[in-house]
Formats: sequence, structure tokens, C-alpha cells
Amino acid sequence: MNDKRDFEMPYPIKQYPKLIINAAITGMVHTKAQTPHLPESVSEIIEDAVRCRKAGASIVHIHARDKNGLPSSDRRIYTEIIEGIRECCPDLIICVSTSGRLENSFEKRSDVLNLEGALKPDMASLTLGSFNFVKQASINSPEIIEKLALKMRENGIVPELEIFDTGMINAAKMLAGKGILHGPFYCNLLMGSPYTAQATLFDLASMVQKLPDSFHWAAAGIGRFQLNMNIAAIVMGGHVRTGLEDNIYFDNLKKVLATNEMFIERIVRIAGEIEREIATPAQAREMLGIAAHKKAAFIKL
Repeated sequence: MNDKRDFEMPYPIKQYPKLIINAAITGMVHTKAQTPHLPESVSEIIEDAVRCRKAGASIVHIHARDKNGLPSSDRRIYTEIIEGIRECCPDLIICVSTSGRLENSFEKRSDVLNLEGALKPDMASLTLGSFNFVKQASINSPEIIEKLALKMRENGIVPELEIFDTGMINAAKMLAGKGILHGPFYCNLLMGSPYTAQATLFDLASMVQKLPDSFHWAAAGIGRFQLNMNIAAIVMGGHVRTGLEDNIYFDNLKKVLATNEMFIERIVRIAGEIEREIATPAQAREMLGIAAHKKAAFIKL
């Protein structure tokens, strides 16, 4: 008697997209005093972005710092950073910050969005609500959010939607319904900050379930939650944000100071174990509807 039977799967096996790795390399909080590996100067940020690209990143999330190592919205600094990255890695997707953590005027937060030609960023962060960090608030009024979103749309810059809780998902849907945001959509689900969504599998799954199917999403964990959320995203078919902006340690015991390159190499290694392919910058551009960068004369400011 032949016991071999043909079984039909009760549901089709979903083919996940290639994994986009978003390298958040500097941020606004960590300092050289905490880790020597943090890229702060223009040259350090450019060199680190190149290393991230070689390690497997498709997107580099940039925060500018001034000569004193302090966060800056000065587009002249962004100009130098973008020019340097474009010269070395013209395919790398460059995302700039419009954070409300230290600046709350539309003029300062949107200044980097005025860059043109080869200096124009591919993406820009757009936080979809106000919330508290441990020591300060990130203020994002409905008016500022809409003005930044419209400025990005006007200038052909794809918003990197930063989502810290479920209310911000609702904001994304509302803005899309009003035509202020339009696809393709990409969002970072930032988990584990004390005053917003916690970094549990339940919280992450709940947030993902609330996202429209058309949204590309990546998960990030703050501090010691980074690796757990990154792995969960890989397994769930999402994408990954990793880097020193979110966590400076490679291990939970806080004995090893990480580099951005180390974080990315670990994600590539883990994804490889479950046969999840890594997206090249060109493939990530196609997924997110971002035109390929063309070599052009840089606009000096």
C-alpha cells in the first residue's frame, strides 16, 4: 500500500520581497564621548555611508552635525554630505531628516528639501505625530506634517514615514485619503521608546496588521530592542532599519561598541540563514518608486 499522499497547501506560500536595509548611521542623540564609531563630521558620514553600501544597505538615513558635533538642519552641511555620497555611491538611496526633535519651524525643517539636481535627496523623514522621548518631546503639529508632506511631493522626494504608535498609522491613512501622501509608501515602525509602542512581537504584529497592504514597512528597535525587532521584520516579510542612531552596542550586555557596518553585516548574515535575499539599491529604488540617480553637475550653494 502506498501511503504517499498529495497534499494541497491550505494557503499559498507568500514570496517575500527582497530585504531593504536602511542604515540610520548618526541620529541626533549619541556622541563621540559615548562611542568613537559614531560618524559626525561630513567626511566621517560619507565614509560610513560607503561602508554601509558595501555591506548591504540600500538606504542611508542621514542626520547632519555641525563642526561641534551638534545636530544641524543647515542644508550647506547636507550639501557636502550628499555630494560626497553621490560621488562614491551614486546608486545609494539618500534619506535626510526633517526631525522636530530640536527644530520646530517649518522653514528650518524643510530647508534641506530645497536642494535640487544631483543634490536632491531621494527620501526625507516625515514623523506623523507628536510624542515624548525620555528627556524631550518631538513636536509635529498637523499643520507642519502636512506642509512637509506637500513640500516633499512638490519636489519629488519620497517620504520616509516614521511611525511610533498606532495613531500615526491612522494619520498616514488619513493623509493618503486626502491626497497629501501617495504611494508607493515606505514607513519605519520604531519600537521600544518608553512613551510609544513597545518592542514586543505582539505590538509589532498589531501595527503591521493595521497597515494597508500597499505599504512597505521596516522595523527598528530602540536600544537593546534593535536586534529583536530587526529579526522579527525579516521573518515577517518587512524590511529593516538598523544603525548607531538607534543603538550603539552590538550586544545586550553592552560590552561591545558596534559600528554601522557590523550591524548591517549581521542582518545580511541572519537574512541569509532563512534565504531572504538582500535588495540592491537599484531594486529598492524600483520597489519604492525612486528614479535612478543620473550623473549631473552639482549645484554649489
